Amino acid sequence: MIKIEKLHKSYPIGKDSLHVLKGIDLHIKEGEFVSIMGSSGSGKSTLLNIVGLLDVHDAGNYFLNGQLIKNMNEKKAAILRNKFLGFVFQSFNLISYKTALENVALPLYYKGLKRKERLKIALDYLEKVGLKEWANHLPNELSGGQKQRVAIARALVTKPKVVLADEPTGALDSGTTDSVMDLLKDINNEGMTVFVITHEQEVAEQTKRIVQLKDGVIINDFLTKEIKKA
Repeated sequence: MIKIEKLHKSYPIGKDSLHVLKGIDLHIKEGEFVSIMGSSGSGKSTLLNIVGLLDVHDAGNYFLNGQLIKNMNEKKAAILRNKFLGFVFQSFNLISYKTALENVALPLYYKGLKRKERLKIALDYLEKVGLKEWANHLPNELSGGQKQRVAIARALVTKPKVVLADEPTGALDSGTTDSVMDLLKDINNEGMTVFVITHEQEVAEQTKRIVQLKDGVIINDFLTKEIKKA
């Protein structure tokens, strides 16, 4: 599903450049539940942005669903993102003046679905994350955990092949963190590939594979114990 070979990425800083990713090799098969772990500055967010087609790499190869990602304009990247990827962010990124239902339905607007159909599908996904009764509430009427569940429903509504979660529990307390991770486990158990960026060991240990990044290189890549549903 995701294949990365000898990936490099640098950013200019004045006359110098910062070499963030230094020849990374990574292969994530369809249906895996992987966490990318590392401290701030390790390169994990840069890796996520490249995998998510939000940034471009300097050298090496990146294949998404067998397609080589290279010299792609924003329009083509957006089409691929909409087709294959769902995003969940630490800060939720919900639109404050839209209800939970409208936030979840938004990606379907860009797919050209009619309003009635969009809202019906969005309600199904809110029910899936246990928030059907909160459909008409605005984000400021929801708890942090509820906002993240809305964000996960929004990521799932287009039926992506891969969910990319960037520090999805970073703004949550430990109890809410566990419920959000349980939801990601359920999604993975249904066959979806889940790719989590985190700096928290407890979060990484709830995934099935941990890839550790340090100073732009992978220093460890191992399977955790198989996750069983409670």
